[in-house]
Amino acid sequence: MKGKIRRLNYFLFLAMIIVYISGCTGQQNQSANDNNDTTIVKVHTSKPINQTVANQAKEKIIKEEEVSAVKAVNTDKELLMAIKVDQFHRFQLKKIKKNVKRDVEKAYPDYKVLVSTDQKIYWELEQLEEKLQKDKTKKKTLKKEFNNIKNLMKEKA
Repeated sequence: MKGKIRRLNYFLFLAMIIVYISGCTGQQNQSANDNNDTTIVKVHTSKPINQTVANQAKEKIIKEEEVSAVKAVNTDKELLMAIKVDQFHRFQLKKIKKNVKRDVEKAYPDYKVLVSTDQKIYWELEQLEEKLQKDKTKKKTLKKEFNNIKNLMKEKA
C-alpha cells in the first residue's frame, strides 16, 4: 500500500512540474509575440495634406529597440509624434524620448518636432491619423486638431 501511495505522490509531483513548466513556456511565447507587434500605419491622403514626413519619421523610429509603436502627424512645419515604449524600458522614458526627438530633428531640421510618451497623446494622434486616412479631415480642421494635441503635449510636459 505504501508503495502505491509513494508512486502516486511521485506521479502527482511530476505532473505538477510538467504543468508548471508548460505554463511558463506559454507565457514566454506570448511575450515574444507581443514584441513582434511593431507595425506602423502609413497615412495616405488624396487631399493636399501631405503626411510623407510623418510616415518617414515613423519608419525611422519604429526600428528603435525600445519603441513598440509610434503615431505621427505633420503640418507644413511641425511634426507631432507619440511613442509607446516596451515595459522593460519604461524606466528610461526621458532618455528614449530625448533620443527619438534628437534623431527626428536631425533627419528633418526644417520641422519643429514634439515627441510624447503619454498614452492619451498617442490615442489622440491615432484618431487623427485615422481621420486623415479616411480623408475626413480638411486642412483647417487638421490645423485645429493638431494645435489641440500640441497644447495637450505642452501641458503634459
